[in-house]
Amino acid sequence: MLDRSAKDFVAVLASKEPVPGGGGASAYVGALGMALGLMVGNLTVGKKKYQDVEADVLKIIEKGQELINRLEELVQEDAEAFYPLSQAYGLPKNTEEEARIKEETLQKALIKATLVPLEIARYCAKAIDLHEELALKGSRLVISDVGVGVAFAKAALEGAKLNILINTKILKDQELKQKVEAELEELIRVYTAKADRVYASVEKTITGGK
Repeated sequence: MLDRSAKDFVAVLASKEPVPGGGGASAYVGALGMALGLMVGNLTVGKKKYQDVEADVLKIIEKGQELINRLEELVQEDAEAFYPLSQAYGLPKNTEEEARIKEETLQKALIKATLVPLEIARYCAKAIDLHEELALKGSRLVISDVGVGVAFAKAALEGAKLNILINTKILKDQELKQKVEAELEELIRVYTAKADRVYASVEKTITGGK
């Protein structure tokens, strides 16, 4: 998915094609948010003023790159997970047998289509953690990009949430449904609040607390 140009990706996203969709877009936005964090890290390393935290920032950069790599993979994985689901929705159900096959195919496809955005949500949460640390240790000259990055990560997390819930709504595997929704609820509870705190702290730093 990301081998195409940014313009092509946006054009396909805007089209009637079933993929990429909201899940893949969320993963991409999460990767962009973490990339902004890495920019801050890279502009912090090597500066005398920040030499006391340089080792920590280098670790953030390493972890952040791993997150970006995984989120980029998840753009593709979301497309691969959703396409069979979109095909299942289009199956006929004119007879009892057709209806049974459609439902079985749909339920099977729903599992992966649910678990991939859950993975996206997990990695967006990790990105928010790294931005929290960058807000404290990153160069003040580019601190605004920590705020932008964490805002992207929060938006991606909430985007992943909706892509999970639209699938668990019709998922018949109740054990999986409850497990996924419980984990999602906790991720949202902890990390949207954390992202808001990081954003507010960045804004306070920029405005001097005004």
